[in-house]
Amino acid sequence: MRPLALLPLALLLAACTSEPPAPGVVELRVDVVAEVPHDPTAFTQGLELVDGVLYEGTGLVGRSEVRATDPETGEVRARTALPHDMFGEGITVVGDRIWQLTWQHGIAIERDRESLAELRRVGYPGEGWGLCHDGGRLVMSDGSATLTFRDPATFEPVGTVEVTEGGEPLLRLNELECVDGSVYANVWQTDRIVRIDPDSGAVVAAADLSGLLSADERAATDVLNGIAHVPGTEEFLVTGKLWPTMFRVRFEQADG
Repeated sequence: MRPLALLPLALLLAACTSEPPAPGVVELRVDVVAEVPHDPTAFTQGLELVDGVLYEGTGLVGRSEVRATDPETGEVRARTALPHDMFGEGITVVGDRIWQLTWQHGIAIERDRESLAELRRVGYPGEGWGLCHDGGRLVMSDGSATLTFRDPATFEPVGTVEVTEGGEPLLRLNELECVDGSVYANVWQTDRIVRIDPDSGAVVAAADLSGLLSADERAATDVLNGIAHVPGTEEFLVTGKLWPTMFRVRFEQADG
């Protein structure tokens, strides 16, 4: 999706606003457990923690990469650049492979997880935004209210679901994380992360992450984007585009 700097003024004024959950949607409180340094030049598009390695996909033309980083320190252990004209988007790990989306090129890149080297390319229609793997299928967002399910070996579509909150379509679904039968999604231009039932498409819970950065830090960054479940825990790593910090958080049901 486009950087905020490229948005019309009307959208810029509306960007990064958050709304309360719709009736029937559980409100989640965000508890910060720890803070980890994050590369402030990384335009984060995808984030996933597997076997102690944090994989990060970044965007912007001429700056898009896939990286393997240390989740404790934020240190980049390995990195591979996309072709100079490609705008990288979401990533997910499937076994010994990584799938990486591109924004408007209509190309998914399959990579070797160990070396990050490109293995092949598969085409798809429309835009690519977020991607996760639920253990049996890929789940992909394209900036609309639709999630597309795909075969993790072939990348062929195997179904779709429309995401709704309070009965209304929820647009701008962005970076995704599949956890225990649910799909967590960043909502672009907001500080919200929602939890979705992928069978019905209903948003069942939502968290407002505004306030993680100070006002001065926030002024130099782009939107919240990036969520990675910490395996074996109820914690997540979250960050944003050009953010100097990654936060380890828990989502708890809000009081009342």
